[in-house]
Amino acid sequence: MQYKGFMGSVQFSDEDELFFGKIEGIHDLVTFEGSDVAGLKKAFQEAVEDYVHICRQNNKPVHKSYKGNFNVRISPELHKKAIQTAMAKRISLNQLVQQAIEHEVST
Repeated sequence: MQYKGFMGSVQFSDEDELFFGKIEGIHDLVTFEGSDVAGLKKAFQEAVEDYVHICRQNNKPVHKSYKGNFNVRISPELHKKAIQTAMAKRISLNQLVQQAIEHEVST
């Protein structure tokens, strides 16, 4: 689920008959819960509003910062094909991966 640029994960506890989740992409652990979808959405939005308010009060960044690099584990065969594709296109493997990610997230 999304609200004001924040994403929330959602799970269901069969034992408690309750939806629950947490705000993703932040430095802190902020959770929310609801007994139905409407309640869950409302709790998520309230959690986001409260979190943003607390961050602003404490002059703390709201979103997690990202370095722009990460490790990816793939099969050796896929790695080989990716390198061959990059070479054929006369670009680096990093450029190929960046283009693939940009394509996937451009929706």
